[in-house]
Amino acid sequence: MTDSHTLFSDDYAASADAADPLQRFRAQFHLPRFGDVEQAYFVGNSLGLQPRSARAQVEDVLDKWAMEAVEGHFRGNSQWMTYHGLVGAQLAEIVGAQPEEVVAMNSLTANLHFLMVGFYRPTAERPAILMEAGAFPSDRYALESQVRFHGFDPATDLIEVQPGADGLFGMDAIAAAIEQHGHRVALVLWPGVQYRTGEAFDLAEIVRLGHAAGAVVGFDLAHAAGNLPLQLHDSNADFAVWCHYKYLNSGPGAVAGAFVHARHAQTDRPRFAGWWGHDAATRFRMGPDFQPTPGAEGWQLSNPPILGLAPLRASLDLFTKAGMPALRAKSETLTGYLETLIRSQLDDVLDIATPRDAARRGAQLSLRVRGGREQGRALFEYLSDNGVLGDWREPDVIRISPAPLYNTHADVLRFVRAVARWRDA
Repeated sequence: MTDSHTLFSDDYAASADAADPLQRFRAQFHLPRFGDVEQAYFVGNSLGLQPRSARAQVEDVLDKWAMEAVEGHFRGNSQWMTYHGLVGAQLAEIVGAQPEEVVAMNSLTANLHFLMVGFYRPTAERPAILMEAGAFPSDRYALESQVRFHGFDPATDLIEVQPGADGLFGMDAIAAAIEQHGHRVALVLWPGVQYRTGEAFDLAEIVRLGHAAGAVVGFDLAHAAGNLPLQLHDSNADFAVWCHYKYLNSGPGAVAGAFVHARHAQTDRPRFAGWWGHDAATRFRMGPDFQPTPGAEGWQLSNPPILGLAPLRASLDLFTKAGMPALRAKSETLTGYLETLIRSQLDDVLDIATPRDAARRGAQLSLRVRGGREQGRALFEYLSDNGVLGDWREPDVIRISPAPLYNTHADVLRFVRAVARWRDA
């Protein structure tokens, strides 16, 4: 076992990075600058960096628009009529789905609302949605508004599972909540990774428990897609939604993603219909009767934003070349290195709120500064002023997320040394 003094050295970080088979991908991204050097950027869980190839993909669309105008819908391999299909197979690979089960469309919360039209069907006997306490506010707002829209009361019919004393949930708490409330639950909506703590969950087991109780099960994968190897089809989840601007590096406000399991491919569940969800074979007949495209594409409403999809193509190409197994292996190594250095060098400063078990977390470590919120803010601002960027989540969490496509052991070491300087100042 390598001792902590060696791990804390430039030589160790440099040799580990030199041996990294994914090191070449760092050069495929624009790294923000801090003076004359690159910033140590650990905020891929909030906004991923720009792939260098994204500009060419966007310019290709702009050139096509300039030269072909409306005919761009029908000409060439990147014609706009079928453009959204160019990302389908790669996206399916990343989330462990069949190509017809995924679609890139809308934004995450819009997709959550649209899919709940079909998958949250409350009754007087089963009115409730079960979710995690402390969810990202957008999810909380969306679910509460859906409960109210159907004429029920969020005070009794939005059930929030509470974490344990350590701030984590674990499968026992989820199982106990489903056992207690399952007879009233119409929908279980759970995150793939909890945004504040970085805790990851066994999606297949949550689906099994929810289905056994008679509920539909869906997931918000905002912090899981592109971070963890997912097997959505095999998990048997009914639906899922996610964004592409975090680990999937597709730009601020990027087009989001959605999954609908193959068993619902030709469902008679209600949906809010739109022209682009109509079967492509007869779409241009302009008939009055909606005939949905089988699969996730049948949930589309409007034609996709081509300029918004272009950066996603660039990012997915990098993911395809790297492969999720290799990315996950490097992620575990980088996050493990960060954890080891924190525990050996900074245990008097930082408390790690994220599970120690690598299987229960992704790239993110959520850190609390010993001494409380005021000290936490002081450290966060010191790091930012010194070219080390994480992000702050109220009331007292600094999130540090080494993204395996572009972060390095040297970045991790730079963070740890910056914290040590702040402590010793």
